[in-house]
Amino acid sequence: MEKFVYHAPTEIVFGKDTELKSAELVKKYGGSRVFVIYGGRSAVKSGLLDRVMNNLKEGGLAAEAMGGVVPNPVISTAREMVKAALAFKADFILAVGGGSVIDTAKGVAHATADPSHDIWEYWTGTKVEKSLPIGTILTISAAGSETSNAAVLTNDTKEPPTKRGITNDFNRCRFAIMNPELTMTLPKYQIGAGAADIFMHTSERYFAAVLGNHLTDEIAEGLFRDIIEYGPKGVADPNDYEAMSEIMWCGSVSHVGLTGIGAQGDTPREGDWACHQLGMAISALYDSTHGATLSAVWAAWCRYVRGTNIGRFAQFARKVYGITEADDEKASEEGILRTNAFFRKLGMPLSLTELLGHEPDDDEIERLAVECTYDRTRKIGSFKVLDYDDIVAIYKACR
Repeated sequence: MEKFVYHAPTEIVFGKDTELKSAELVKKYGGSRVFVIYGGRSAVKSGLLDRVMNNLKEGGLAAEAMGGVVPNPVISTAREMVKAALAFKADFILAVGGGSVIDTAKGVAHATADPSHDIWEYWTGTKVEKSLPIGTILTISAAGSETSNAAVLTNDTKEPPTKRGITNDFNRCRFAIMNPELTMTLPKYQIGAGAADIFMHTSERYFAAVLGNHLTDEIAEGLFRDIIEYGPKGVADPNDYEAMSEIMWCGSVSHVGLTGIGAQGDTPREGDWACHQLGMAISALYDSTHGATLSAVWAAWCRYVRGTNIGRFAQFARKVYGITEADDEKASEEGILRTNAFFRKLGMPLSLTELLGHEPDDDEIERLAVECTYDRTRKIGSFKVLDYDDIVAIYKACR
């Protein structure tokens, strides 16, 4: 194990009724005028939004709320929220929701702190120099945005729409309130898609070009085993507190960076992230659920790249599923098949045709590859670097 830097400053407050600590935590991190961002009707219908707003006001804080964030969050909504946050003179952003709400809150925090830049500029190269502090009350276990330094938004003002992500430490939430009971009213499809996303956040770091640090591998392999066990249990019974707790904690740990630490030599152990890029292009063009896009492309990606390091895929199969096959090629294939079975238990699609409801033709495949490569200006992946032709081949393989 050699050099690495690990930075995970988010305070986790986990357990039942922890949303009632909202005011206390906002004040701890310097907030006095709280702009609350949420999604749709569920936060209102469940009474969660009222509980949070009452708690903030009883704590002596000024608070204003604005909803409307959609899955695969869009820049047009974020821009309207920036205007409202500026008019309110917000000094703290509180997200009540899942990854889409949290990612929107991150963008709103950046653009409210420095309104001299349009929010999309931060997603296309402008460096974030300052931001408002952000907190979150998590209601969906999936994206891990509550503990990550990443944020993703879709520019819905372009035709076709385009989806981009940014990473920086201003994206770090100051605190994350995590009450598993808040996830129990989710549709089973959302729980399953979230569990698939959690698996994939671990996969993207596990199948890295630079390896090393055996403890990191052990943590990742344990996380794989845990979400494989408890993800389907949560889908089968969303009122299972143990299962929903495990899923929620897996979601945060999977994206906090812990499963990507360490390397041999001075080269950082960076994740691959090709499946996420493949999936983001699908979401941009078809507005598909993120976790479902990942399950649809994962097996095709594995089979396309595994020859780069077949031993890594064999290790995954043996350590995660207990497969005893001595031949690496056969072991790797069994690991892929077992993972597909896991995705199926979550109710997730295993192909583009199943995901989209129709078989995409060659023109659609090419449009996906153009979006994925930013109009043929970039390559993706690190385990195996993929160019435009590779990406077309993978999309066709999972068609």
